[in-house]
Amino acid sequence: MSTHENATDDTTDFGFERVRTEEKAGRVREVFDSVASRYDLMNDLMSGGLHRLWKRFTIELSAVRPGQTVLDIAGGTGDLAAKFSKLVGKDGSVILADINSAMLSVGRDRLIDKGALNNISVVQADAQYLPFEDNSIDCITIAFGLRNVTDKAKALASMNRVLKPGGRLLVLEFSKPVSPLLSKIYDTYSFSALPAMGKIITNDSDSYRYLAESIRKHPDQQTLLEMVEDAGFVDCRYHNMTGGIVAVHRGIKG
Repeated sequence: MSTHENATDDTTDFGFERVRTEEKAGRVREVFDSVASRYDLMNDLMSGGLHRLWKRFTIELSAVRPGQTVLDIAGGTGDLAAKFSKLVGKDGSVILADINSAMLSVGRDRLIDKGALNNISVVQADAQYLPFEDNSIDCITIAFGLRNVTDKAKALASMNRVLKPGGRLLVLEFSKPVSPLLSKIYDTYSFSALPAMGKIITNDSDSYRYLAESIRKHPDQQTLLEMVEDAGFVDCRYHNMTGGIVAVHRGIKG
């Protein structure tokens, strides 16, 4: 089981490496600078298209309604933002936020191509220090981004701060398979096939090796549930998908 970040020293996980805490954001930025242009293609290949179903389920859990404000953190290439744009309608708004400018650039271009920027704003932002007013957001989603955040507890607290009372947080993230056999198959796939695909598609096997490692260092389902509760959320629960390879955690701001 992964544990909360160790607060007694000034290092943190970067995949299976330990790096100085202040170095992690830069190292993660390099990974996503490298893969940004082929990110969606790689997601389709890595998951066999399943990531689209995982995201669809997350959107259903969000219960977003017309006129609301949605913040999609680590929203990268904008696929969730485009869906939320239709749900909130002309009287609502969607904020596509990502710490990585290369990912945001790809996302902005794709949203322009879809004609979906009329109610979407694009903001470069760090999840740990969200630049939004207290109690201003109806729903926050973060899909496959929390594991890359240096201080997850700080980010969850920041999300709680900007949500309106009764607002929803949805964290979609790779997690821990519930079956030992599935776990073994998944490990073999992650550490053999992923870097190989990364090499072929993006000419970058190291970044995909990091992504596989970062999944293993991410808190398991129960640990992350406790972290969401510790950040002040209530009625917290999680849903496993694809045998626990992925889980979506939901919390409500009390």
